[in-house]
Amino acid sequence: MITLRPVEASDIDAFFSHQLDPSANHMAAFGAKNPSDRGVFDHHWQDILNDSKITVRTILSDGEVVGSILAYHHDATPEISYWIDRSRWGQGITTAAVGQFLNEVTQRPIRARAVADNASSIRILERWGFQQVGETQGFAPARGAVVRELILELP
Repeated sequence: MITLRPVEASDIDAFFSHQLDPSANHMAAFGAKNPSDRGVFDHHWQDILNDSKITVRTILSDGEVVGSILAYHHDATPEISYWIDRSRWGQGITTAAVGQFLNEVTQRPIRARAVADNASSIRILERWGFQQVGETQGFAPARGAVVRELILELP
């Protein structure tokens, strides 16, 4: 069973562990340049948790912390972002979590971004009604290269 709940301090250790996976970093692309730097990671999460404009939830699968999902404001439009433990990819967890989160965060339009070659994430977003509205290019620290990023929107 997939559930969402507010982030607890103990979740941060699991989040750190999840983002150490090289394949997950490659797919996310815009993670930290050095994902093993715990100080940078903790500072980043402290900023997230202290920002009242960000809605953030821990994703649980049968009570186990398997990821996080959040909405932050990019300009005036909220954007969602998520990270799931790579060992749990392909189990429907992200799809279920995005659906639950969209029921909680109801402001529309809402956007999401995905690297153009991240077909799984794009497919999940499209399943919930997101449509591509643009694209951009940016330097992806986790890849050490400029990548094409799709901008998707749920009207």
